[in-house]
Amino acid sequence: MGKPTGFIEYQREVPVEMAPLMRISHWKEFAVPMPEENLRTQGARCMDCGIPFCHTGKLISGMASGCPVNNLIPEWNDLVYRGQWREALDRLHKTNNFPEFTGRVCPAPCEGSCTVGLNGSAVTIKNIEKSIIDKGFAEGWVVPNPPKTRTGKKVAVIGSGPSGLACADQLNKAGHTVTVYERSDRVGGLLMYGIPNMKLDKTYVQRRVDLMKAEGVTFVTGTEIGKDIPAAQIKEQNDAVVLCGGATNGRDLKIEGRELKGVHLAMEFLSKNTKSLLDSAHQNGAHISAEGKDVIVIGGGDTGTDCVGTSIRHKCRSVTQFEIMPRPADTRQPNNPWPEWPRVYKMDYGQEEAAALQGEDPRKYLINTKKFVGDENGHIKELHTVLIEWKKDDQGRFVPAEVPGSEKVYPAQLVLLAMGFIGPEHTVLDQLGVEKDERTNAKAEYDKFATNVEGVFAAGDMRRGQSLVVWAINEGRGAAREVDRYLMGSSNLP
Repeated sequence: MGKPTGFIEYQREVPVEMAPLMRISHWKEFAVPMPEENLRTQGARCMDCGIPFCHTGKLISGMASGCPVNNLIPEWNDLVYRGQWREALDRLHKTNNFPEFTGRVCPAPCEGSCTVGLNGSAVTIKNIEKSIIDKGFAEGWVVPNPPKTRTGKKVAVIGSGPSGLACADQLNKAGHTVTVYERSDRVGGLLMYGIPNMKLDKTYVQRRVDLMKAEGVTFVTGTEIGKDIPAAQIKEQNDAVVLCGGATNGRDLKIEGRELKGVHLAMEFLSKNTKSLLDSAHQNGAHISAEGKDVIVIGGGDTGTDCVGTSIRHKCRSVTQFEIMPRPADTRQPNNPWPEWPRVYKMDYGQEEAAALQGEDPRKYLINTKKFVGDENGHIKELHTVLIEWKKDDQGRFVPAEVPGSEKVYPAQLVLLAMGFIGPEHTVLDQLGVEKDERTNAKAEYDKFATNVEGVFAAGDMRRGQSLVVWAINEGRGAAREVDRYLMGSSNLP
């Protein structure tokens, strides 16, 4: 620990961001890199405490607390403070295959469990992580490192999202011959098409994919297993198969008027937007445009925020976001103690941009949509809503109750449903005979990842349900270790 009093002497400092009204004119990332001197000061704030909850990822009260990939945070914070960036990069890569992704899109549960945050502001762990990997690439330290020998074993990874990429990367390091199958035209899954470019520039995704290719991983795009190639054929041709297809079934809102034109699942909106952006800078007209429209986003979370930010960049007329839950408190409440994830009010980038344009946070809390109403052409024109309050029923469960007289009509020409996901698609699972759990996910025990089918493993959202990118990386690494053990009898993979 290079600076024992750093957390006392220095205040938390986060990267400067381009002003909301400036950044909405483009699709590029908008955080300004922090000078090295400032980063070293921020690294000095880490206490190297005896109880580093930051890197012991656990689920507490159903939420992530600490880093799910067990990043060695105090170690690389101290190395950054000392200016030993190359060593910091080595420590970071020991636990995280893709810090350039998590450093940009992870909500940083590590910071929510930072000991400094008990009585002050947490260490800026996420920004330091991103800065380490960005410097590593800029300095030429991150180069292809293919395995020296091959085992002769072949593994198919189905799905190229964060869990599939992490699994493939680890298995390739162990010397296995790995092929990743992706049904889209580009590799990356959620990282490529589910997250907007201003939040995760796709050049960073492609850069890592190119690195994995140079190390020997084969990627097959535009190929849907179960449709273009039977799942049984993939199993026959490989010594092991890992299912990393994600939880791609979006939660729908089946109310009156759902069939109207202009009502879309959020991922359809976001994925088409990014594909059109990458293919033609939106010139091919293949995206769902919010330009000139009153947009309603139903649902909160990161996906809802991404819909808000994307709609604004389309130059929508207005954007409103509905949340059925109450507004979070401004500070931690007694029932949400450290090191739990802090359930507190915050404005993410999309809400900041909407507020800059419209003068207020676009979110409306404790609101429920009753029906969609269309015009004479079958296109959405308005939403009928009612406010709700949460009350306990006869069995002590909290249920929504309508507030009499709170009905309201909102104009809308585009409605985006961002209410999460209900599980994976079942084509491959059914073709292979993989058992499902009570939530329709692939049934496989955590830390084992083996399904009921010999040689078939499952990881990521397809196994655990919708979750964070960092949990997907955790699962991909864990599944790789168990596949390696299955193939070789033992494993040295972490």
